[in-house]
Amino acid sequence: MIQASTAATATSESKAITTVNWNELAERVLGGYEITEAEALSIVRAPDEQLLDILSAAYKIRHKYFGKTVQLYYLMNAKSGLCPEDCSYCSQSKVSDAEIPKYNFLSRDKILEGAKQAYERNSKTYCMVISARGPNEREIAAVEALVPEIKEKYDLKICACLGLLDQDQADRLKACGVDRVNHNVNTSAEHYKEICTTHTYQDRIDTLNAVRNAGIEICSGGIIGMGEQDIDVVRMALQLHEVRAESIPLNFLIPIEGTPLSGNQDLNPRYCLKTLAMFRFVNPDRELRIAGGREIHLGSMQCLGLYPANSIFVGDYLTTEGQAAEADYKMIEEMGFVVTKNEECVVG
Repeated sequence: MIQASTAATATSESKAITTVNWNELAERVLGGYEITEAEALSIVRAPDEQLLDILSAAYKIRHKYFGKTVQLYYLMNAKSGLCPEDCSYCSQSKVSDAEIPKYNFLSRDKILEGAKQAYERNSKTYCMVISARGPNEREIAAVEALVPEIKEKYDLKICACLGLLDQDQADRLKACGVDRVNHNVNTSAEHYKEICTTHTYQDRIDTLNAVRNAGIEICSGGIIGMGEQDIDVVRMALQLHEVRAESIPLNFLIPIEGTPLSGNQDLNPRYCLKTLAMFRFVNPDRELRIAGGREIHLGSMQCLGLYPANSIFVGDYLTTEGQAAEADYKMIEEMGFVVTKNEECVVG
């Protein structure tokens, strides 16, 4: 049974390495070495002058497991707003005054149309997301009916993001053909109470345990830029290593007007890239996806994110617009990468 990780020592933050041969560290990781908390801190705190060296080293790791492939994901906001939770980053929470669409679970036709768009955009995975503490019976039943129909029509994997799940719900998702469940840890165990009070970090870990016990792959990541410290970012990466998440989406906070975290603009592209690289060092063989906030916080440097990461969302996010799909395809091509829908990537 996985438990939420907590601080190992009170002094680890002060032990961050100041001088590292990044290529040597990458070679050690490729040999099976698991980097320490201090080493992970040294990556996110490295001088900007070392950024290209860090990205080059992270790419060595990425290339071993994923070659030059990029996996595309497509999001469908199947139920928007109306959430009873108080997550301070979220435009759909009960504490948000953001002007967003609010609707209950979409019709069958709209969900199927989303799957068609995902397939036509060369996405590997179609992600169905609802805003909720957890799914009610009607919503679980809708997913059970839709997933087999989608998979019969299109060569897509299905990821469901439905909130907190118990074991019975997770088992039902497995039985209907859901390949992966997304449930983000979002930050460290220590920082979690600063962003949400209506459920706990351990509640999220319990959901991941239920998903794993059901035999479903775990998709779990987080958000950077919510007032956390570097140590929180590192401990989130280490927690995701502990739960062995198959896929890790890393978001960079979009400070939406009307949410408690609106106005937070502390991120810069260099820090975001070092954070992506650190996640690759900590989770060498896991799918790492640049998620929400990519266009805003990486800006003209977002193409460099493909050196540590091997996946992006194509299209819009839940309540914010993404970059045009054609621009994503062009970026991938110009970087010398190729889009794949295959679960097993050909390294070369």
